[in-house]
Amino acid sequence: MLQPIHTLWSRYRSIPLIWRIFVAFILGAGAGIAFGEQMAVVRPVGDLFLRLLNMLVIPIIVFTLLTGIRQLSPAKLGRIGGATVGLYALTTTLAGIIGLAVANVLQPGRGLEFGGGEAQSKAPPSLLDVVLGIVPNNPVAALAEGNLLATVFFVIVFGIALTYVRSQQDALADSVDSVFEAFEVGAEAMFVIVRGVLEFGVLGVFALMASGIGTEGIGLFSSLGELVLAVTIAIVIHIGFTYLVLLMGVVADVSPIAFLSGAKDAMVTAFATRSSSGTLPVTMRNADEDLQIAERVYSFTLPVGATANMDGAAIRQAVTVMFAANVVGQPLVLTEQVFVLIVAVLISIGTAGVPGAGIVMLTVILTQVGLPLEVVGFVAGVDPILGRIATMNNVTGDLAVSTVVGKWNDGLDLSEGVWSRNLSGVVEFVPGDD
Repeated sequence: MLQPIHTLWSRYRSIPLIWRIFVAFILGAGAGIAFGEQMAVVRPVGDLFLRLLNMLVIPIIVFTLLTGIRQLSPAKLGRIGGATVGLYALTTTLAGIIGLAVANVLQPGRGLEFGGGEAQSKAPPSLLDVVLGIVPNNPVAALAEGNLLATVFFVIVFGIALTYVRSQQDALADSVDSVFEAFEVGAEAMFVIVRGVLEFGVLGVFALMASGIGTEGIGLFSSLGELVLAVTIAIVIHIGFTYLVLLMGVVADVSPIAFLSGAKDAMVTAFATRSSSGTLPVTMRNADEDLQIAERVYSFTLPVGATANMDGAAIRQAVTVMFAANVVGQPLVLTEQVFVLIVAVLISIGTAGVPGAGIVMLTVILTQVGLPLEVVGFVAGVDPILGRIATMNNVTGDLAVSTVVGKWNDGLDLSEGVWSRNLSGVVEFVPGDD
């Protein structure tokens, strides 16, 4: 009896995880359409999957960031850190510009009548509060509360301090290495847990899609189709131009098709979960096994990107604010749009990479440009689909920037992973072609 079960399990595991998740995604959507609200019964399975992913986030950030910093001298850490922050700032700014450009061309919401709605978001923080919030009052409290940006800030500062102590005080060098080794063991243990969570994720994705489509319905998306279409077009342009053409083709001089092949697991998981930080375990696995980015690079760039790189959020908010202005009959002039761009870029840095954070962010921008917050209640109907698209963009950007930073710092192995394979006869990338 046990042998047939073992054989079936082995055959199931032999199917690539990406395909199992994709099938679960399709089956879940189909079940939601077929059975409607009855599929709400499976929602706890999806919630459990999200909780398991979120459970991993803070430990992975702490362990992997410090593990990556261990391999860097203070001088090299400065080069990787500066390149990472600079590229994230550049891509987020381009994202906001593309979002506004598409919104100006398509004019989503023009001609619609806004019937009102009640905003459910909590009071938005000011820009100053967002900036100051990067520095925690209490690092332990930041860890306990899941304050990702504050946690990343403290861990980076602490890691830099450890590398400085190691380089300046020979007597303590071995002790510092012992601290780093302990965190490296923790990182390896976390990746063991990650593999188990991802296996459960097949059921989790099915449950999320089935319950989401079943309770919210396909019809709710149609009324705001123009907004969804505008955000989707902007994100497709951003991924195609900024990541594939500019970063991969021009800056890094590597195959865009190979990059997409290596990033597809994280992209699909991000779309299914609507969580950049929740997808972080999958993103790190893609960086390590598929894109062949050195751990000393991706263990720094990806946790930072999961909290600070919100290109999709910048696009989503820029388009949504233009949509909101149109539906209330207050189109934004050019100067106001420039202000929206600045606010969207700055606020997106402080947006938590978890589902639903975009609603809070929207209230911030609407307040800054003087639009009524009641619009939030109207837009919230399509928040699930907008969040999925934007999160997929965010995660793709994290891997794109990590690839470029790896290339610049001898941390990209072009002889292994997707770079060495012939992908569907379209491209054959081998060492030396770059």
